[in-house]
Amino acid sequence: MTTTYRCPQDGTRADVTSLTWCCPVCRGPWDLDFESAGPLRPGELPGRANSLWRYEEVLPLSSPATTLGEGRTPLVPLTPTVSAKLDFLMPTLSFKDRGAVMLAELARRLAPERVAAYCARAALPCTVYVPEGTSPKKTEQIRAHGARLEVVAGDREATARAARAAADAPGTFYASHVFNPYFLHGTKTYVYELWEDLGGRLPDAIAVPVGNGTLLLGAALATEELLAQGLIDTRPALIAVQAEAVSPLAAAFHAGADGLLGTPAGTTASPTLAEGIAIPRPPRARAILAAVRESGGTFLTVTEDQIRAAQLDLAARGFYVETTGVACWAAVGGWTDRGVVVPLCGAGLKTGLAA
Repeated sequence: MTTTYRCPQDGTRADVTSLTWCCPVCRGPWDLDFESAGPLRPGELPGRANSLWRYEEVLPLSSPATTLGEGRTPLVPLTPTVSAKLDFLMPTLSFKDRGAVMLAELARRLAPERVAAYCARAALPCTVYVPEGTSPKKTEQIRAHGARLEVVAGDREATARAARAAADAPGTFYASHVFNPYFLHGTKTYVYELWEDLGGRLPDAIAVPVGNGTLLLGAALATEELLAQGLIDTRPALIAVQAEAVSPLAAAFHAGADGLLGTPAGTTASPTLAEGIAIPRPPRARAILAAVRESGGTFLTVTEDQIRAAQLDLAARGFYVETTGVACWAAVGGWTDRGVVVPLCGAGLKTGLAA
């Protein structure tokens, strides 16, 4: 089977060697059709590289040249029922390294003239688009990696539009964590690691912060694959967490809708400390809503005061996490009726303490 991009809306396909970053018919994000190298062989894992690339059978790329040792982050109990996966210990202090390294490796193989990126990962000559108001520590890190920085007036939605406009230029590879499905196949390793660290099982529930939904959709991919391989018997519930100030997916979910409610295009996000998930119109909204429902999960929202309190509480426990990354702890940290894992997605050094 040839690896191809496939549009989940209209079935349009494109070769992955092209620089076509979205479906040319509907301009929606791609899914990826590829044939895995075979079922995961648990008995072989202990002798493999201590990175996400140990799961090479189920990844669309192998033998990377761009890896910085991503993955295999610690899983630490916080309460008798709630554990945290410390993804802020990734090479660039963010869970996005899981997907970014896949895009960087793909871009290296395609050898475009330039890379346009909307995430702070500059392993290749690239332009990184960020919204005004982005934490100075984040922009400092981008510049330190040698990237060209484009600061866009407005919110993340405006920034995404600017990046997409640049992506249409000839010879440009758009390293989009939202539109390119290779990113999702990187983030799915989060759940493969949980499965391995928990001795071949998954928790009752997996909580994830959701803006564009790349970690949640990766988690859904992984649980589907593990179930198909006979490595788990049931799927965990996916608990999607949004900031109350910007919660279009939670509103749609609780209204029973299959897609976003009638939010006008161009709507700007309300201010929130959880800047990383302040997305008013996520392009993969329908897939996110379907994944949560199919897992038996739900959407929860947290207030700004809850975010502030959660960041301080985690810091008191020894974990300095950015404000977006504490949202799940704010939402489910008090659960006692079932086991749940929360991701601590980004280091507090990226944003500082909430005002």
